[in-house]
Amino acid sequence: MIFVKNPEQIRLMKTAGRITGEALALAGEAVREGVSTAQLDSIIRHHIEKCGAKPSFLGYGGFPASACISINDEVIHGIPSKKRILKEGDIVKIDVGAFIGGFHGDSACTFPVGRISAEAQHLIDVTRESFYRGVEAAAKAGARIGDIGAAVDGYVTQMGCSTVKKYVGHGIGHALHEDPSVPNYGTAGRGVRLCTGMTIAIEPMVNLGGAAVRELPDGWTVKTADGSLAAHYEHTVALTADGPILLTKV
Repeated sequence: MIFVKNPEQIRLMKTAGRITGEALALAGEAVREGVSTAQLDSIIRHHIEKCGAKPSFLGYGGFPASACISINDEVIHGIPSKKRILKEGDIVKIDVGAFIGGFHGDSACTFPVGRISAEAQHLIDVTRESFYRGVEAAAKAGARIGDIGAAVDGYVTQMGCSTVKKYVGHGIGHALHEDPSVPNYGTAGRGVRLCTGMTIAIEPMVNLGGAAVRELPDGWTVKTADGSLAAHYEHTVALTADGPILLTKV
């Protein structure tokens, strides 16, 4: 079931989104060589809790941390650790959620560690731009879920990268994951019709090589099957009468 939000509920989601976006930005500012992923997770948890919110991911399905932090060929769901130390040239994906006032926010970004390769920068740029292509598609009158995925995947493919198909975006609100699913691929004009009041997490996951991925034995971390680099970009998006609003953008 799709839960359409009223203006007051979207206002509450803005608060959750702001806290989420702030926590992600603070972690991004701390990304540098020599920092552990556990330190980044601590920064995120401290900010979320300081704001009176709860980390959405902590304990979710048994996840042991406040953020998913994934490095290089890790696509999503990396578990923070004191032993995972960032190195010059790495790219690190940080995925954050915050819950307050009965609603969740969810956002992710890929950050460079110092100087990175031209290929890695291209991947980050393509992933970010594909997100905005998806938002632009969602803003059109009469748009459907398939329009978002077609816009994302069409651009990613055009730029010589691959869209991960196994994991998708999602509705968000009282629950971290709600209907509808929001794939990063699809056929324009197909799928659920978008309407004012829907809140969705659009989150392209893009590989420099092939689209295939594999899950590690820890039950969480997802890597590219071919060892190529991966990037991730996400915002919580509210569809309003005035157009899409990025609730997690700060």
